[in-house]
Amino acid sequence: MNIFTKFEKIGYGILAVIVLIGLYLGLSDDIYFDVNYAQEDGPVEWGTAIMLFAIFVLSLYHLIRLWTTKKIFWKLGTFLFVVLFLFAAGEEISWGQRIFGVESSEFFIENNAQGETNLHNLVVGEKKINKIIFSQLLFLVMFLYLIITPILFRKFNWFKDLANTFAVPIVKWHHTIAFLVTTIFVALNPASRKWEVYELAFGAIFFLIFLGPLNKEIFEKKQPE
Repeated sequence: MNIFTKFEKIGYGILAVIVLIGLYLGLSDDIYFDVNYAQEDGPVEWGTAIMLFAIFVLSLYHLIRLWTTKKIFWKLGTFLFVVLFLFAAGEEISWGQRIFGVESSEFFIENNAQGETNLHNLVVGEKKINKIIFSQLLFLVMFLYLIITPILFRKFNWFKDLANTFAVPIVKWHHTIAFLVTTIFVALNPASRKWEVYELAFGAIFFLIFLGPLNKEIFEKKQPE
């Protein structure tokens, strides 16, 4: 029995190409990787923004389509995902600042490491918020979600009910494996901006999770019991 859908095969194929090309460029010419492949407003960064925005659109679609058939906590959970991924996509491209040529306010010029209108590059004291929250803390949350959550979901009914009630998509094991394999390949890349590829990989894997979670019944009209 094939565990992958056709769309998942395509998604993982594209992800593999992006990560492997990034690793090759990082090993052969890390300067080219940093300046071109993973540069600000480059293909990798735009790919990440598109993936995050796609999850936002998918979550919004679920919220609108199932609004009349779902309970309040399901709506709340889905709404939080809508807000979260819209925020993440906006942050990734500095809310379109460079696209529309919008100047940063004095606050962001003085307190943002890149002088841009976004929160993840703000500097508090001498530390970037990106390092504290959007890297270290986020990595811990992702580790718990991608590795611990599927174990709890399969083992404890109370956790399964909780996840279904708040519309939390649960990863399949191939999502977890993809995360671990990607982590290894990105870690092997010596380029300084290699984590841009990691962010794109996260976006792609999360899109596949939201598209076809283990508990896919949460996106069906009938309320899961």
